[in-house]
Amino acid sequence: MSVRVILITMLSLVFFSPVYADDAKEEAQEDKAAIAAFMESPVASKFHKSAYGYAVFPTIGKGGFGIGAAHGSGRVYARAKKTGDVSMTQISFGFQAGGQAYRQVIYFENKKAFDAFTSGEFEFGAQAEAIALTASAGASAGTEGASASANESQTKESKYFDGMVVFTMGKGGLMYQAALGGQKYSYEPLK
Repeated sequence: MSVRVILITMLSLVFFSPVYADDAKEEAQEDKAAIAAFMESPVASKFHKSAYGYAVFPTIGKGGFGIGAAHGSGRVYARAKKTGDVSMTQISFGFQAGGQAYRQVIYFENKKAFDAFTSGEFEFGAQAEAIALTASAGASAGTEGASASANESQTKESKYFDGMVVFTMGKGGLMYQAALGGQKYSYEPLK
């Protein structure tokens, strides 16, 4: 086997092995911990207070060497009430090497954006990017997506794009890429 195949196999075992919550209480605690981490950023906090709803992914695993893959499970909330579960998968090509675990939250500006995301299957456009945050650091989003930044003066530029804004926060590992292109979301409403 080539080094590339071995690396991809190892990363998939580490990052993509499913982790199932024992029950709804554990999931809620994971969600609260992830949101609390995002609330350390004044930029994300601003969106959390005014958003119609959000999707939170406590852990997404990502790995790659030229070809990358990511997967994570989360929950969707509207007006602070859980509406369903969501999973995300992503395959990407291009310059990338390494592995990473990160959190992600998607804020919905209004019901229209919420409905678009929860229609069943949703995918961000190829040019969409997330705002990468570190604890207690700011970030900015332009009209074409987002870029990572710790510059407080740029936080005023953060805004929704097509009714959504996405924040990510690393949990460990090293990987350069915050693009959302290729991320596919599958939503399942509560029954």
